[in-house]
Amino acid sequence: MASAASSLTIASSFSEPRTQIHSSKRSNLPLQYSIPLNKAVRRSRTRRLGLVVSSVSAPNVELRTGPDDLISTLLSKVANSDGGVTLSPEQHKEVAQVAGELQKYCVKEPVKNPLIFGDWDVVYCSRPTSPGGGYRSVIGRLFFKTKEMVQAIDAPDIVRNRVSINAFGFLDGDVSLTGKLKALDSEWVQVIFEPPEIKVGSLEFKYGFESEVKLRITYVDEKLRLGLGSKGSLFVFRRRQ
Repeated sequence: MASAASSLTIASSFSEPRTQIHSSKRSNLPLQYSIPLNKAVRRSRTRRLGLVVSSVSAPNVELRTGPDDLISTLLSKVANSDGGVTLSPEQHKEVAQVAGELQKYCVKEPVKNPLIFGDWDVVYCSRPTSPGGGYRSVIGRLFFKTKEMVQAIDAPDIVRNRVSINAFGFLDGDVSLTGKLKALDSEWVQVIFEPPEIKVGSLEFKYGFESEVKLRITYVDEKLRLGLGSKGSLFVFRRRQ
């Protein structure tokens, strides 16, 4: 109805006015002289009408995409990619672009937001070896298949990382890290992890040394969390159901 009313308004605004000419003397101008003038007036008015109609019917509208749409797009791009392993360089760029748009909607001071706590699936990392270490390297993946990667953040400051693997096609196991969370500012956190612990069947032991990571929280809500490592690794965490 609004479109129809607009069309009527445009039409009525540009309809030709009725002009009455009063003269005591009859014009001696020949009829063919006035016809081209009337055509020129009509063409001019038609051009002006066309400009106004086009400006109304084709406005310059800026389309905006909200966080829910961006989250759906991001999750679809990383789905079934083994945490990002199977994606091409171009696909990694697309993930980074969507993540960059999504972080514009991040809450202020995400480190202080209680939404960071909970259990999260690590569904993507731009560097495959960042979660899982050597088990996720090119050679490691020949012998160890990743079943799932989980990060749990428990209030007030405990972080638990776990990578579930299948070794050699018949042994199930877990590699886990437990660390202490420390806020560096409103966006950055530091986690100091104890030596990793591995469990395969009935065998369980610790090995290696302590490790430290720094991560910037660039987005968090009820469903998704984004993190950017100090060395540039992009992480996508999806809250576990």
